Amino acid sequence: MTKPCLVIAFDELDQRSVALVGGKGAHLGELSRLDRIRVPEGFCVTTQGFRHVMSTEPSLAALLDRLARLAADDGEAIRAITAELRQTVEAIAIPDELSDAIARAYARLGERAACAVRSSATAEDSATASFAGQHDSYLNVSGLAAILQHVRRCWASLFTERAVTYRIRNGVDHRRVEMAVVVQRLVAAEAAGILFTADPVTGNRKVASVEASFGLGEALVSGLVNADTYQVRDGAILARAIGSKRLAVYAALDGATRQHEIDAALQSQPVLGDAQVLQLVELGRHIEAHFGSPQDIEWCLAGDGFHIVQSRPITTLFPIPAASDLANRVYVSVGHQQMMTDAMRPLGLSMWQLKAARPMSEAGGRLFVDVTKALASPAGRQGLLNSLGRSDPLIGDALQTIIARGDFLASQPDATAAGTPSTAAAPPLLEADPAIVAELIGRSQAAVAALTRDIQGKAGTELLDFIRSDIEELKRFLFDATGMQVIMAAISAAWRLDEHLETWLGVQHAADTLTQSVPNNVTSEMGLALLDVADVIRPHPDVVRALERADREDFIDELPRLSGGREARDALRTWLARYGVRGVGEIDITRPRFAERPTLLLPMLLGNVRNFAHGEAERRFEQGRRNAAQLEHELLERLRGLPDGSRKADEAKRMIDRVRTFAGYREYPKYAWVSHDFVYKQALLAEAERLVHAGVLRDPEAIYFLRYEELTEVVRTRRVNEQLVREREHAFRAYQRLHPPRVLTSEGEAVTGTYRRDDVPAGVLVGLPVSAGVVEGRARVIRDIADADLEPDDVLVTVYTDPSWTPLFVAIKGLVTEVGGLMTHGAVIAREYGLPAVVGAEHATTRIKDGQRIRVDGTTGYVEVLA
Repeated sequence: MTKPCLVIAFDELDQRSVALVGGKGAHLGELSRLDRIRVPEGFCVTTQGFRHVMSTEPSLAALLDRLARLAADDGEAIRAITAELRQTVEAIAIPDELSDAIARAYARLGERAACAVRSSATAEDSATASFAGQHDSYLNVSGLAAILQHVRRCWASLFTERAVTYRIRNGVDHRRVEMAVVVQRLVAAEAAGILFTADPVTGNRKVASVEASFGLGEALVSGLVNADTYQVRDGAILARAIGSKRLAVYAALDGATRQHEIDAALQSQPVLGDAQVLQLVELGRHIEAHFGSPQDIEWCLAGDGFHIVQSRPITTLFPIPAASDLANRVYVSVGHQQMMTDAMRPLGLSMWQLKAARPMSEAGGRLFVDVTKALASPAGRQGLLNSLGRSDPLIGDALQTIIARGDFLASQPDATAAGTPSTAAAPPLLEADPAIVAELIGRSQAAVAALTRDIQGKAGTELLDFIRSDIEELKRFLFDATGMQVIMAAISAAWRLDEHLETWLGVQHAADTLTQSVPNNVTSEMGLALLDVADVIRPHPDVVRALERADREDFIDELPRLSGGREARDALRTWLARYGVRGVGEIDITRPRFAERPTLLLPMLLGNVRNFAHGEAERRFEQGRRNAAQLEHELLERLRGLPDGSRKADEAKRMIDRVRTFAGYREYPKYAWVSHDFVYKQALLAEAERLVHAGVLRDPEAIYFLRYEELTEVVRTRRVNEQLVREREHAFRAYQRLHPPRVLTSEGEAVTGTYRRDDVPAGVLVGLPVSAGVVEGRARVIRDIADADLEPDDVLVTVYTDPSWTPLFVAIKGLVTEVGGLMTHGAVIAREYGLPAVVGAEHATTRIKDGQRIRVDGTTGYVEVLA
């Protein structure tokens, strides 16, 4: 039997040693091997030593079992169990074999050498989760007894309340994390600080950020001082700010550390000279190049140079899309335009790309469009800014920021300069004809019916090839010239209406009312149809109680046992047959649909039962139709009284007819898309079940972590790369924690736009007005549709709303989202329902607290928190 490795020196470690000494220890071992990098010597108490000691205390297993059953919001229980765990671990006796090994390693550092004793967990300092600050470290620890005591304290810090909660939120199994301990000679530092080899705020990989303070780095990390800060790019200091450093932390003679007040004359003096800053950044670039990713580096300055005491990946940076060359590029987020900014799994990403009209790039589980070419030419730039800037001013402003720099993109001539028109001729404007929309919808319904019929019985590569072929047919429908004309006719007519009516009559946002209750809007109809289901359920108390208790997805099948249950079941099945293909984040085929998880409907359905009377759907639709008709009548009458009034009224009437005839179809291509996706998904999961039965896959949903072409190959070869699947599962969990930028450059910079407006009051939250009107109500900050317990006075505040959220819109009086544009789904449905709405209100879910009373101005575009 191999003798366990209990203690090991830095120079025996490298990046492959994570399982033995944790992320911090492995990185220190790797750093100590690099030329030009000075690392204070030391050793690690290994995870094998930790495991050996923990096995001597039988009570730990039961405590870990209790901990594993807790959720991140079980604060009281976490606090109680973690306190007991820490107390138990700190009281454990270290066996002689381990204490002797620690003593021998410590003696090599020198008699009573002052050391830093740092936790180094196996889940720490990885590429996707740093665990920074979650576990304890101790400075200026001297003497063997103190070293042993602080090793136990580091072990116990594995079970601090903050570390346990962090693991729960990041999906890390408590039993799989083990703790090593780093014991490192303490440098008598004159100065210390942090070096980020990428800008931690903007993400720019070309800009390094340095923070520096006098003494040990503890003063900076604990927030005792305003550190000096520098930004460096390409060997030059771009910016500096010299902080007021009143205090410094130094090692005390009696152990531990002490705060010292800095002489007044030195408090505003720079800690480092410019040459030292540049030297430090150069060392950081050397370390970054070795590890292959931007680094968060802790350093100290002593005597004749810099010492590196820690380096870990910066895990908060949003990844950069892969490119075939090193040219500067600009990317625009697809998710912000689709109102779904969550991370997507590989199958969802690849199937979206199969249907897309243009190539897309991937980063961080999201999709981006490369707009570099359009942005570099004057005509392309103007078209891009007109379309994106009008729909989402924050994207438009971010693009303007990049253009204004002047040196990021090389200017390119317009295509017209070479004699080629830059844009195709605009298609003729369609006159309002309901038959056009009916024909498009009929074609789509026939295609879904044919797909559902023809996919039956197909399996293996035949199934995968069939789906690829059907996707091509779907794309022909999605990008059909007539369908695109219908959508653009509605959008352009609405914009022209608003422009003309404001010029002619001084009336603003008339199109918002004129688009209420338009026909053929499959998304708004979904919300009204769920009101009809509530009408069926409301008279039957037994059914209502059963739905309130339902926690299984087969609850619908149990309803016929109850009085009124058969009618309720039939109403729900009818609704699901038409709208069950929809679901939260539906642009990702791997996300659950209402048909697969009908419990998602219950909060909305029960809210409808509780808050509304019978016939609410019909009343709402009719009220919206009357609002639109009344405003149309008033506007046309006023126009006829103007000079040249007949012509103006006739033109307005034609635009109104186009809006009301065609606006509803704006939502249909997305519905067709997800209808096909639902059929594909059921067939692919059936194929996955066959692969599981054949022993190829461990779980049907493993296919979600394969791209479509990879899944095709797995089906063909009957072999799968399990390691790849596990790596992607891990990466997906990390991507879920990232917030995608609207605009991203190839340097990794997340370029943030601003609303440059002076028409809003001071202190309000500014956004994009997308549905006119002003309303006050109680803010309900909701991030998960399953938590949507709403009442009629509520204003919904959330990150984004896709079509699956539409049934909630009947229960609210206003809408605020962090993501969205003029023509995104939430805006379209808010206008049709007559809900004042502001979208693109950044940080709304953190700046607005649940339960606060707020005012939403959907005409001007701001949200105000009321006293």
